[in-house]
Amino acid sequence: MAVQRQRRAGRTSREDIKFLSNPNIGNNRKKYCRFRKYGIKHIDYKDPDFLLQFINEQGKLLPRRITGNSLKYQRKIATAVKRARHLAMLPYVADLLK
Repeated sequence: MAVQRQRRAGRTSREDIKFLSNPNIGNNRKKYCRFRKYGIKHIDYKDPDFLLQFINEQGKLLPRRITGNSLKYQRKIATAVKRARHLAMLPYVADLLK
C-alpha cells in the first residue's frame, strides 16, 4: 500500500531504480599490456600489419588508455611507427585506412 502511494506521488523507490539502470555499467575489463603478457621484447618497424593495430583510421597513434600498453612499450610503438612512416611502409595521413 505504501509503495503504491509513493508511485502515485511521483517518487521512485530503490526497487524501481535498480531496474532502470544497467548493471554492467562500470564493470569494464581490466586493461593489460599485451607485450608484457606475451613476452614480446622487440617491436619490428618492418611489420606494418602489426603496427596497424595501434593506428586509427586517420593514421594517428592510439593512446595508451585505449590500447592498454605500458609506457615503455607505447614509446617503442611510437618510435617504430615513425620509422615505418619514414620508410613509406605506413602513411603519415590517411582517409579511412582500415
